[in-house]
Amino acid sequence: MGFATEFKEFAMKGNVVDLAVGVIIGGAFGKIVDSIVADLIMPFVGVLFGGLDFSNYFIPLAGQTAATLVEAKKAGAVFAYGSFITVALNFMILAFIIFMMIKQINRLKKAEAAAPAPAEAPATPEDVVLLREIRDALRK
Repeated sequence: MGFATEFKEFAMKGNVVDLAVGVIIGGAFGKIVDSIVADLIMPFVGVLFGGLDFSNYFIPLAGQTAATLVEAKKAGAVFAYGSFITVALNFMILAFIIFMMIKQINRLKKAEAAAPAPAEAPATPEDVVLLREIRDALRK
């Protein structure tokens, strides 16, 4: 089997394609959660803590005196703990959403498994089957 054929066979397996779709959707979903955290949640959290903007919380490590994180990073190393708080909150929200999705999927699977399967006709006793075969043979 040639390399190209073997690679094509590998790449077209269901698991690989499913994984690729999951990664693409996960990346897009991650951007949505980033926006929710940065644009909707963190402003409210900042207001609750007295109008603070967490994105500009940093400790300069190179002695720079900048007002914003972007300026401080240009001047040298910084300990950007405000960005870390935002990213950690982002992660917790994303993990909670994924937990809720998995919980619902498991609930649906349990409901599907608990649903009664269509009833099959009861098996015909062996003696009845033999009598039918004898009857059919006598008809011939």
